[in-house]
Amino acid sequence: MKVALVTGASRGLGAVIARELAKAGWAVAVNYANDTQGAEAIADSIRQGGRTAHAAKFSVIDQMALTHGLEDIRATLGPVDLIVNNATGPQPDMPLMEQSWRSYLDQLEFFVKAPLELLQAVLPDWRARKSGRVINIGSEIAELGNPFVGNYAAAKGAMLSMTRSWARELAPEGITVNLVAPGWIPVERHAGAAQQAIDTYLGQTPLGRFGTPEELAHMVVFLASSKADFITGQKFAVNGGRTLL
Repeated sequence: MKVALVTGASRGLGAVIARELAKAGWAVAVNYANDTQGAEAIADSIRQGGRTAHAAKFSVIDQMALTHGLEDIRATLGPVDLIVNNATGPQPDMPLMEQSWRSYLDQLEFFVKAPLELLQAVLPDWRARKSGRVINIGSEIAELGNPFVGNYAAAKGAMLSMTRSWARELAPEGITVNLVAPGWIPVERHAGAAQQAIDTYLGQTPLGRFGTPEELAHMVVFLASSKADFITGQKFAVNGGRTLL
């Protein structure tokens, strides 16, 4: 059984991605940094469905913790075959003059540093096996350029660029790298969103509705499958038509 690591999977999009990958036959490492109760609940729900899961506690932005976390996954489930880079930190709106370089580094740590160090940790094994999958969870914001989130947009833009570079470098070794870019897909952290923000967003969405976490997860499951063996270096927007390239 192949092993998927989904980072930041104790709730929200990561939790749904983990569940859908498990349904597709993957053994899933449900990564989390702090929410033990949430991660264990997701792992338990997967196991109750007759599938295999393990709650893997480690911070993806701490390289030593990351290394130990991967060793724990290997000992519990086996070597990782798929990495879904979903983990994120706080994303506060911040006027340009309040954005410090530190605020940019905070975002880059989640969307560039963590994916880089995870890939470097598993790459020798993947190269030996001539297989492996990376699916980065990006954002439409990298292309739309929403105001007050320049730090977040920059880091997500960097994630898209590195996806393409990694894909070209690793393709000869049978390793694929793709990115799924959602729009606003409501999850727990969006509870209490202002009605004006909702109306504005939906008014600019051609399909006229929010996407569901399951719709995003289905794209991840497809890219993780053998049906996507000939796809690499691509961005897949799951946002109801808000970006058309």
